Amino acid sequence: MIRILIADDHAIVRRGLKQILTEQYPFITIGEAGDAESLIAQAIKETWDVVICDMNMPGRSGLDALQQLKQLLPKLPVLIMSMYPEEQYAIRVLKAGASGYLGKETIHDDLVRAIETIINGKKFITPGIADKLANSFGVTTDLPLHESLSDREFDVFKLIASGKSISDIATQLSLSATTVSTYRSRIMEKMNMRNNAELTRYAIENSLI
Repeated sequence: MIRILIADDHAIVRRGLKQILTEQYPFITIGEAGDAESLIAQAIKETWDVVICDMNMPGRSGLDALQQLKQLLPKLPVLIMSMYPEEQYAIRVLKAGASGYLGKETIHDDLVRAIETIINGKKFITPGIADKLANSFGVTTDLPLHESLSDREFDVFKLIASGKSISDIATQLSLSATTVSTYRSRIMEKMNMRNNAELTRYAIENSLI
């Protein structure tokens, strides 16, 4: 019997995933979580074969949850899904330890194939991701500016670009306002930006928010 834990803040998305999975695996056990905290709690409490986690959830992001899961349960495979195109996020989540990345527009076609690949101990990588992954080990001077950010800086960058205040970000990520301000300074320096408006424009132009 296969056991899969699904984390997404939209019940309708979880329902759709459950339908696809139960049609393929009649004896499957499926757990559900609506945010990162619930995901972590359930992942620790029970034994799972695969976690399917949305990149964007209320509170801590899917990327943040992935990092904690890999610290607590390094052998637990995590499949990250997102509404954003794979070229923007796939390499980052794979390098952070994910076993695969799925854009939500291809979930219906690729979900079962991704699960089968991951259960067999392999990473699910589309041809597009494979090309980008290969290029990422070559010359890096042409990489987008946001690729220079650490995972935590990337989370802060997205929240700033989305219009969140320093205090809001601090609360959401369980950090101090001073720490968030330090991250903001590093982001501005690494990306050669002068203000939040420039960060927002960059994020929109690169389909990051």
